[in-house]
Amino acid sequence: MKKPGSKGEHYLQKKFNTEKRAALFYKNQLLNNLNPEMCGFIAKQEFVFISTSDSNGECDASFRSGHTGFVSVLNENMLIFPEYRGNGVLASMGNISENPHIGMVFIDFYERSIGLHVNGKAEILSQEELEAKTDYSEKISITLSQHGSRKPVAWIKVVVEEAYIHCSKHIPFMQKQEKIIQLGSKVDDFFNTKNRKDSE
Repeated sequence: MKKPGSKGEHYLQKKFNTEKRAALFYKNQLLNNLNPEMCGFIAKQEFVFISTSDSNGECDASFRSGHTGFVSVLNENMLIFPEYRGNGVLASMGNISENPHIGMVFIDFYERSIGLHVNGKAEILSQEELEAKTDYSEKISITLSQHGSRKPVAWIKVVVEEAYIHCSKHIPFMQKQEKIIQLGSKVDDFFNTKNRKDSE
């Protein structure tokens, strides 16, 4: 059986003498699928952090949010989430089109102060392609109905390869507050980048 983790992990575990701790973590915490507790955890989340990279390994980290459970678990090995209209750059999907590997981190800041890592391979699907997946038609119909008039431009299907805990030790508790969004109130130059002079 192949040892979990990368060659870099294994080299540094040996260098920093963490091999025993790592072996225990691999044995007790690392799964290659989502168990029922993980599925239930994802169903309660309203956001997820994602990481992708292009074919050269150049990375992009991003954030996705939606209604509670907007990331839908189709089965223990597969989940989907919507891609909504954004700034038009399509950095995450662009990376996925070159390199399917994706990392996801779900964090519960409000109730349990715990996190869940999910790593796998992603695929971009149109709504028509998603609806054609008859094996999961009931779950997909429920998922589509929950998005109402906010139509996704695409869907991301993730085949799960690794799932493991992010311990609560350094995850802070936060208090959720209602955010009222008014039309025309978009702040798109918070970091004052529009008026910069391009360096020669």
